[in-house]
Amino acid sequence: MNDLHAARLTLQAGGSDARTEMARAIEISMARAIEISESPACAHVFTRTMFDEARQGAAEANPESRLAGLAFTSKDLFDIAGQPTPAGSVVLSHAPAAKADAVAVARLRAAGGVPTGRTNMSEFAFSGVGTNPHHGTPVNVSDKATPRIPGGSSSGAAISVASGAAFIGLGSDTGGSIRIPAALNGIVGFKNTARLVPADGALPLSTTLDTVCAMTRSVRDAITAHEILSARRVTAGTAPLAAYKLAVVKNVFFDGIEPAVAAAIERTLKTLRAAGARIEEIELPELADLQSINATGGFSAAESHAWHRLLLERSGAGYDPRVAQRILRGAAMKAHEYIDLLNARRAWIARVETALAPFDAVLSPTVPLTAPSIASVAPGAERDDEFFRVNALLLRNPSIVNMLDGCAISLPCHAAGELPVGLMLWHAALHDDAVLAIALQAERALQNQ
Repeated sequence: MNDLHAARLTLQAGGSDARTEMARAIEISMARAIEISESPACAHVFTRTMFDEARQGAAEANPESRLAGLAFTSKDLFDIAGQPTPAGSVVLSHAPAAKADAVAVARLRAAGGVPTGRTNMSEFAFSGVGTNPHHGTPVNVSDKATPRIPGGSSSGAAISVASGAAFIGLGSDTGGSIRIPAALNGIVGFKNTARLVPADGALPLSTTLDTVCAMTRSVRDAITAHEILSARRVTAGTAPLAAYKLAVVKNVFFDGIEPAVAAAIERTLKTLRAAGARIEEIELPELADLQSINATGGFSAAESHAWHRLLLERSGAGYDPRVAQRILRGAAMKAHEYIDLLNARRAWIARVETALAPFDAVLSPTVPLTAPSIASVAPGAERDDEFFRVNALLLRNPSIVNMLDGCAISLPCHAAGELPVGLMLWHAALHDDAVLAIALQAERALQNQ
């Protein structure tokens, strides 16, 4: 039962035996979690497991609740009452325990979800690659022959969902940290408009760009997870693909695209057109402005340095050097440069929103490459150049949506036997329901390709 919707139907069909079915469902999830945790090929997914608490939580969950005792995992940067919040690092491993759950964790619990563990991540969420020198790197589930990167920063959360150990992987997305691992592992990752889900109780990377969201195995499950996290109902109509006007932005998003990704996206667009989608190729010249807008370092460096500066002074030697290097870049940004950045972003968003106004959603490759091997980017100065090259490519496409303050979903669009490839559907802020509605139709079309 890897699909949340199918699992809920099974539980609801249990009638008087619903609690028995709930107990069975959580045991199935935990058995898979134990299997991947103990497998040399797929270890390092969890930084902490909560199996005893999960059994108790499933026993106490309301069978009529939306999640009815089903398993979710929580990225290591979310507060869970009674536990420290290390955020994939070792420098916070002895921090005081959180007094309360993060809002997102509390909402999933209130909906009947059962947390089974904290998942591994890029240290302090500062990487799209997903490697972690402290806790090891979770291995992508898509290739049994070659250990490949999971994508980050929500690496363990993605593996927990892709492997069947969880129905929802709670994570965060600052520059693609939900959509990148979703694309590389062949699952669904939805980044909502940031303001829709409170970030209270989540350790920040960039307070301007951080988004609390989740990964699932289907669009329908993504809608359920978003409705719980945002405490709102999604209006996802049933109009066919032909009812929507879609754009494909050709500049930037396709630069340096790997042949396998290009082939999958081309095949996907052909499938969507055959299903009735009206797709227009456009240029978005406003994308050329991003380099100059972020020339002084961007939000992530400046805002992460503001949070980390004292901790770096005390415990800098304990950081992943690749993470510390990027945080320290924020020290150079002057106050007027930060204010200029805020103003430039606001003006850029207005220009892009105007350009995209004629369209209901935009289609792009989530990332322009398939998952490279862990060995090629593993910790070590001799591989730093390759790590930063891969990291930049992984972040490039999804981070545009974060800069736009927009919403986006990554859908798997590869064929059986191919390495996973993600199709990203996106738009500006508060177009969430339209993006999700279109994604439902696109998912159905792609399942038949």
